Amino acid sequence: MFDSTRTLYDKPRTVCDCLYPGEVTGKQFTSVWTRDPRPAKSPGRSRDEIVRAAVELLDAEGLEGLSMRKLGARLGTGATSIYWYVANKDELLELAYDDFWGEITLPEPTAQTWQQTVAAAAHGMRRLILRHPWSGELIGRMPSLGPNALAFAAVLRRTFKLAGFAGLEIDYANTTLTAYVFGMTIPELAWNKSKADGGYDPDTMREAVTKATAGIPELTESIHNSWDLDPDQVREMAFSFGLGAVLDGLEARLVT
Repeated sequence: MFDSTRTLYDKPRTVCDCLYPGEVTGKQFTSVWTRDPRPAKSPGRSRDEIVRAAVELLDAEGLEGLSMRKLGARLGTGATSIYWYVANKDELLELAYDDFWGEITLPEPTAQTWQQTVAAAAHGMRRLILRHPWSGELIGRMPSLGPNALAFAAVLRRTFKLAGFAGLEIDYANTTLTAYVFGMTIPELAWNKSKADGGYDPDTMREAVTKATAGIPELTESIHNSWDLDPDQVREMAFSFGLGAVLDGLEARLVT
């Protein structure tokens, strides 16, 4: 399913590569999830402790700030104990990424409540991506083979099946949902990062936007109506509005 040569920063395989694996050359794909976890190495740290520390470091410094040396220093054990559990940084990120998915709790779906479960999944993903900005850089680039990610995916598939979707339509409905969530949230991450890095002065930005949209009444009205509102609340409302539209559209597909 995944490119045997792929690391975190490589391009993904094409569909043709997946259909004709004999034509693909390269190393075998490996994952921390394809082997049994090693027992805790005394007097070193356990794998769970290492993952928690890695997530804390990622939250504080992002992907660029994560290194075995920094993590070892944070744990007070050195990098050697970390390599007992993972072969490289990518495997460490796999563990951290699955820990991310484990933070989402979904209600058990039924045929009558499928929209509530899907909405909980969407809001949960958005909330966690914003809480852990580094996760946005792993989405679509790192395989999610851990137990938390697979359990989350299984609940979503079961939800769409209970709703009435069948066959590939289950995957299409799932993809529609995740594409909406990621499409709305990833740009928000970029904006939050720009603010954290200093951002733009709001007064000069407003002046520039007002000048640029002068003579376009539709845009001028929009700016006038929203400029003084809390931007976080506006984004939350916009996300909820769009999610409602997605759910309405999916439901409409079931009755056509």
